[in-house]
Amino acid sequence: RPQGCRARHTADDEQAGQPICVDCYDYPAAVLWNAHAPELWRRLTLTVPKLITAELGITHKALRQQARLSYARVIEYQRRGLIHFHAVVRLDGPDGPDQPPPAWATPELLTRTLRTAAAQVQVSIPHPDGTGTPLTLGWGRQLDIQPIQVAAELDGIADRHVARYVAKYATKGAEDSGTVDRPVRYASQISSLKVSEHARRMIWTCFTLAELRAYQELRLRQWAHMLGYGGHFSSKSRRYSVTLAQLRQARADHATQAAHQAEGLPEPNPGRDTITVGRWEYAGSGLAHGEHFWAEQARNRVQKARAIRNQITERDNEQRAS
Repeated sequence: RPQGCRARHTADDEQAGQPICVDCYDYPAAVLWNAHAPELWRRLTLTVPKLITAELGITHKALRQQARLSYARVIEYQRRGLIHFHAVVRLDGPDGPDQPPPAWATPELLTRTLRTAAAQVQVSIPHPDGTGTPLTLGWGRQLDIQPIQVAAELDGIADRHVARYVAKYATKGAEDSGTVDRPVRYASQISSLKVSEHARRMIWTCFTLAELRAYQELRLRQWAHMLGYGGHFSSKSRRYSVTLAQLRQARADHATQAAHQAEGLPEPNPGRDTITVGRWEYAGSGLAHGEHFWAEQARNRVQKARAIRNQITERDNEQRAS
């Protein structure tokens, strides 16, 4: 049914992100797209090198010997409950960012192949209605690709803004779309959740689709509070940058060095095993000077926010009842 909305909504309007026609909204397709988004991203990263080799007329072995596709990506929940990706994609040397890429690895080439791959990549799954026609999932038409430059005065995004840009979306969670931040274990809990009606329908759709044999491997019931998305909020390719294991080891080495200096101990022998001993010391209890004031301010703000939320909930319940 053709419908529209001519009202202007503010950023904090609860109606933003809600479907104009609840009966027309395809909730099964929305949940299944969230569930298959990691697979779409995987196929995208596999398709881009194939397109590069086809355009350059070289083999995949020759491409691996000259360049490597590296990426780091984070996901963000839209107000409507669907996720989208923010990614940094590079063409590095064959061993990673420590080696310069070949001369043919230009931003224009990477942009063309990314756009072509996004238009080609699809995932076909059984249709929720049980018919023989498969449901095809793919990327949307909104694709924004901008080159990352090494200085702010050049066109594109400056490299110093990339970490800030990615961290902005890494701090957002599924609860920003109106859902909850904890698993929903039983279907009987859905009706009592303090979520938007749109998120409630998506959670209920996850439980409904989880009963179908075609979608049992997606574990939609387990990820119902994530509106079907079961992947990690961030991921990167193996050679994109330093690994988490290397970061943990660097922190451990720094703590070991600091402990030896504080205790006046000799430098550790690299050839011998190191035993880590944890030690706790009582530092005190209660609030320090001035912290009572800020704690009271925080308490008042929380109480005020809860009161406003309860008023909005009561108003909505009265409107639904009328």
